[in-house]
Amino acid sequence: MSSNETVAKDVSLEEALPLTQAAYLPGRAYDEMIAAGGAVRPHYEVLQDRIASLGAEELGERQRTLERSFLLQGITFTVYGAESATERIIPTDLFPRIIPAKEWAVIEKGLTQRLRALNIFLGDIYGEQKILMDGVVPRDLVLGAASYRRDMQHLYVPHSAYANVCGSDLIRGEDGEFVVLEDNLRVPSGVSYMLANRDASRRTFPGVFRQAGVRPVERYPDLLLATLKSMASEWNSNPQIAVLTPGVYNSAYYEHAYLARLMGVPLVEGRDLVMHDNHVFMRTTSGLRRIDVIYRRVDDDFIDPLTFRRDSSLGAAGLFNAYRAGNVMICNAPGTGVADDKAVYVYVPDIIRYYLGEEAILPNVETFMCREPSQLSHVLANLDKLVVKAVGASGGYGMLVGPHASQAERDSFAEALKADPANYIAQPTIQLSTAPCLVDGRIEPRHVDLRPFILSGEKVVVTPGALTRVALRRGSLVVNSSQGGGSKDTWVLAEEAAARP
Repeated sequence: MSSNETVAKDVSLEEALPLTQAAYLPGRAYDEMIAAGGAVRPHYEVLQDRIASLGAEELGERQRTLERSFLLQGITFTVYGAESATERIIPTDLFPRIIPAKEWAVIEKGLTQRLRALNIFLGDIYGEQKILMDGVVPRDLVLGAASYRRDMQHLYVPHSAYANVCGSDLIRGEDGEFVVLEDNLRVPSGVSYMLANRDASRRTFPGVFRQAGVRPVERYPDLLLATLKSMASEWNSNPQIAVLTPGVYNSAYYEHAYLARLMGVPLVEGRDLVMHDNHVFMRTTSGLRRIDVIYRRVDDDFIDPLTFRRDSSLGAAGLFNAYRAGNVMICNAPGTGVADDKAVYVYVPDIIRYYLGEEAILPNVETFMCREPSQLSHVLANLDKLVVKAVGASGGYGMLVGPHASQAERDSFAEALKADPANYIAQPTIQLSTAPCLVDGRIEPRHVDLRPFILSGEKVVVTPGALTRVALRRGSLVVNSSQGGGSKDTWVLAEEAAARP
């Protein structure tokens, strides 16, 4: 289709941008590459020029090469309950998402502010509980949350860094501004796909990568290792780190093994650990070796059957007692999940204001608390327009996307809301921004979100890159890999690159 051919009336652009043999037709959502008038955004020009110089056949071959490389490297995830084989390669698009330096500077500052406040909040609610006594956050909301761990009360956490690894999800609305959709402070995943996507995109578009001036993400494993070591630096200058995994059947097992290998530390399961005199040891072929810091990729409930779920076989009996005694650090700390509870999320701007005396740099999405009768009534009357989420669920489960749901699904969710309103929040259906993807030989817009990774130990570090998750189904707003989503590389441009004409 040529640039002077008109497109259908329901498309916001009057002209289609020709990219090889496909016409790229953004809708009403903010598009990462194409401005409202149809021009290519300046930071995308170098990529667009390269795409336009390649034929559809060449682009298709590069996409297939990328997918084969992921398969050969074993870059997979697991879909629970799938009828076919549970282990799959994560769908990956060859076109990177590009973020200019000026925009990233705001994101970096906002995420640093947010994690600082949430770590202080966690220290407070497991300590003196001043924010609860002052009524800034409802006491029953925090103390009644399923993820609140009373066993963590008054335990010392070095640097007050409860959440050592955070993956907050950002979205860009129709106005082009970034907002925080949710925070992930328990066992956030996806960083291995960020690193794998970077390696793939650098090989797919090597010239464009060099010309664009992309900030590196390859130091993440070293930064993660330094963060973990800083948690035990008060008693050991060279602590032994281990990554605790639930095992090969976990959906993110590839990531656990990948990070352990890049950090040069052991990957262990609960059955590999032994407790003696409130110290933690791992079994090795040469005998027992003491562990000082555990980067746990196991949910709170399964860490220790003596303290949490008695039927857990994924953790190690006595591990929490060793943690309580201060002989091992668990990162992220147990109980961090209360700070990313979807109901507590509503109060994060207030939490930032209370502890830091600042306004939130990155705002929240408007959120309705179904625990409030008036807001519940509004949600029930507008289920066809809202997204409803269970406060403790993740991965795209336990949610209703009202505009895309059937009447029967909305009716069923309405009954669940009436039965347990405190378990749900609701948000307006936001048209996530779109970015170009190669789909069935055509370049088409697909909705995306952004998951940057923030490390917190002795200091807070925001990785200059992120996992961009993609809703590969046309029109879908659900980006989770467990729900059919995919991913793509994220290029954060350096200052000097952003300043080029």
